[in-house]
Amino acid sequence: MAVFTAVVLFCQLSVPPQACDESKAIDVISTRVESEMACMRGLQESVARGAMREGLGDTVYMKTRCVRRQTTSSASIE
Repeated sequence: MAVFTAVVLFCQLSVPPQACDESKAIDVISTRVESEMACMRGLQESVARGAMREGLGDTVYMKTRCVRRQTTSSASIE
């Protein structure tokens, strides 16, 4: 079973998009979601309500990623 994590990176405009990662971001938001589709759904609303919206487009840009992580089932078959 796969678990997905939606990751939003906020990087300065001086950082090229290909270099924008967790180490160069000025802020990172991540949350567990139920599917790949859910990675994008609702993130814009969350950002719009957050403090980072102030500089968005002027000094900061937003980059989103969806990370898939495999999980192992804890159920055993007897």
